[in-house]
Amino acid sequence: MTPSSCKDKQNKATTKTHKITTHKMTQNNYTDTQNDANSVMFNNEMMADVHFVVGPPGGTQRVPGHKYVLAVGSSVFHAMFYGELAEDQDEIRIPDVEPPSFLAMLKYIYCDEIDLCADTVLATLYAAKKYIVPHLARACVNFLETSLSAKNACVLLSQSCLFEEPDLTQRCWEVIDAQAELALRSEGFCDIDVQTLESILRRETLNAKEMVVFEAALSWAEVECQRRELPPTIENKRLALGKAIYLIRIPTMALEDFANGAAQSGVLTLNETNDIFLWYTAANKPELLFCSKPRKGLSPQRCHRFQSCAYRSNQWRYRGRCDSIQFAVDKRVFIAGFGLYGSSCGSAEYSAKIELKRQGMPMAQRIIKYFSDGSSSTFPVWFEYPVQIEPDTFYTASVVLDGNELSYFGQEGMTEVQCGKVTFQFQCSSDSTNGTGVQGGQIPELVFYA
Repeated sequence: MTPSSCKDKQNKATTKTHKITTHKMTQNNYTDTQNDANSVMFNNEMMADVHFVVGPPGGTQRVPGHKYVLAVGSSVFHAMFYGELAEDQDEIRIPDVEPPSFLAMLKYIYCDEIDLCADTVLATLYAAKKYIVPHLARACVNFLETSLSAKNACVLLSQSCLFEEPDLTQRCWEVIDAQAELALRSEGFCDIDVQTLESILRRETLNAKEMVVFEAALSWAEVECQRRELPPTIENKRLALGKAIYLIRIPTMALEDFANGAAQSGVLTLNETNDIFLWYTAANKPELLFCSKPRKGLSPQRCHRFQSCAYRSNQWRYRGRCDSIQFAVDKRVFIAGFGLYGSSCGSAEYSAKIELKRQGMPMAQRIIKYFSDGSSSTFPVWFEYPVQIEPDTFYTASVVLDGNELSYFGQEGMTEVQCGKVTFQFQCSSDSTNGTGVQGGQIPELVFYA
């Protein structure tokens, strides 16, 4: 039976049963709807006609069930209890599903309630997929997309491929590409399988220094040795990496990084180390198994919020005050930095303290120097790592500048700017103490990845 035909049967059965049972349920002080009747039966021994022993050996839980309710909620249970190959079993063992996740699925079937938490959502998704409960599976995926970050993106990438969830896979890649160095240094990176490792190492748009990629692969190899119950020697790390090591673009590292890092790691053979040194320095370069073409990475986009800029002899001055603006987006993006104006009186050096906040809480902060050449161009300043920005929430971008007092400033500011597929909205910030607002001032650009 297909899920749609099962749903049709559910609707008919619910209507019919409601007519039969409403009066009896009311007499017994129960609620008068079929859903409420099912809710009463959730995880309840009363009238249970099947039991599940859920969980791996040593961690099982016995869960009561009611075949009719389960069959209406899941085509797998329908086939199990009422299909042509149905077996009359009073107890069913399910060793591959964790008890809390199985109960979360039953709660949805019985009560039409979705109860998810970060610790069990992946296991709940597995249960929903196994028993074909599509709405619950979709809710699990939505939960994972909402909680997606650089810390868990690599693990979720592995799981999304296993569960065949292409939308979640795409969201994971967006985070991994934009925040690659954070993702590669996360604990979760070491938990991925070798196929996921190879797909990440092949990634052309990975926005990371190759030395960081190399170090992350070594960390993964050490944990993989533990999984294989091998001592984490240099030889075993190389064995764990296998051919995946050639997906690391070692020749694209800075020579200093290679000499002080990869060349002394011991993971490369003497011949490989020698050939890479020759590749760096010799006119006649040897053939390498490693790719020598740098990754493309991501191209940053710029949201420019002013239609023109200007300068005057007695305006714009800083004096250590804060220029600030609030913004929101309609899609998840990653703010990499700001584009700032410079001196209107010739070339000058500035010290900039840049900051991103959400609801008053700092998310990223950096003090950085930049040069302006006296033109009205904008000059990029970067956070250490791109910052994930969620849709439909206002964030505060701030800068405190120290340098030449007279600067260009923006005019004819826009409250809404369409930049590619992303819409930015701007509003004034109470943190701004130097005159910057929507209509004019500083922070003319937000530099981002999407």
